[in-house]
Amino acid sequence: MNQIASHIKEIEDQLNQSTRLIAVSKRQSNDKILDAYNSGFIRFGENYVQELVSKQEELPKDIEWHMIGHLQSNKVKYIAPFVSLIHSVDSFKLLKEINKQALKNDRIIDCLLQVHIAKEDTKTGFDQAELLELLNSDLSGLKNVNIKGLMGMSTLTHDKNEIEEEFKALQSLFEQIKKDKPELSFTELSMGMSGDWPLAMKNGSTLIRVGSAIFGERL
Repeated sequence: MNQIASHIKEIEDQLNQSTRLIAVSKRQSNDKILDAYNSGFIRFGENYVQELVSKQEELPKDIEWHMIGHLQSNKVKYIAPFVSLIHSVDSFKLLKEINKQALKNDRIIDCLLQVHIAKEDTKTGFDQAELLELLNSDLSGLKNVNIKGLMGMSTLTHDKNEIEEEFKALQSLFEQIKKDKPELSFTELSMGMSGDWPLAMKNGSTLIRVGSAIFGERL
């Protein structure tokens, strides 16, 4: 077993049955991705559209690609033919564009709504009021998107109590929406990265996004 495959196994052995790993492969070489893929792993997350498109063209076609970085509306068309899940939907405008491009490609694209839970202004996402306003609006025209849940990024801090409070708040919001809007079929809560995924898993994350702990330093 190669080192990358070993790191993946080490993390997956610690996950509960409800949590799945996404290997964040941004700025990692195709060879490193293939080291993971050849061990049987197929879920990879990318932050940049151009890099994602390039890798999708060059790597095996059964890879499950996740878009986890900020996505501009004018770039949706490039990933709409193949993307498995878009984690970072942070506006109604973007949701409408994903629906438009999914229709063009005869697809239904799974999406998560990104919620701003961190104290840093640099992070994007809906605040709670904006999120609920969106979910209470008429979404019947968006037949080619499937809103599957929420995504959040914690504050970049060593204070684990603060991080856990943010994760708990997002989990609470997620559970409330599941209860109030069963028609949405919320199943996914994407939170937790290399430094905080155990806390995220403890607080209900179904998808953790881990890069450096698997691949090491980026290019």
